Amino acid sequence: MDDQSPQKVLIVDDDPALIALLTDGLQLVGGYDVAVAPDGATGLQTCVTLVPACVIVDVRMPGLDGYQFVRALRGDPATADIAVIVLSALAQEREQLAGLLAGADAYLSKPVKIADLLATISESVGLTARQRTERRGALLGDPRAK
Repeated sequence: MDDQSPQKVLIVDDDPALIALLTDGLQLVGGYDVAVAPDGATGLQTCVTLVPACVIVDVRMPGLDGYQFVRALRGDPATADIAVIVLSALAQEREQLAGLLAGADAYLSKPVKIADLLATISESVGLTARQRTERRGALLGDPRAK
């Protein structure tokens, strides 16, 4: 990848106002190249063709919900290593745990500060497949996980 090219971030959400807000922040403050998908199925197709560095996905969407999206993304070798952040209005601990167990690298609650989102993207993009596996193992109580 050319060092001059901005990293691609895909937003998978059905809320046009939030998409506009996130797109502006990610482009103007973060310098990212932003793509958008209005639902999980379109998001999965876009991931295969675009191969973004990171995906930001909502939980509540028509058709494929965010948890299903994350599991499908992680289950496909072509997209398994893409960083995934769940961004949802569902802020309960059980919802966060469900997102992380599905395979998300992070779970943020709406509304989110753009600085927090940018820091989370940076951290998530830097994770290796092994680190993702260890994190998930720790959530499941695997004593070998760090």
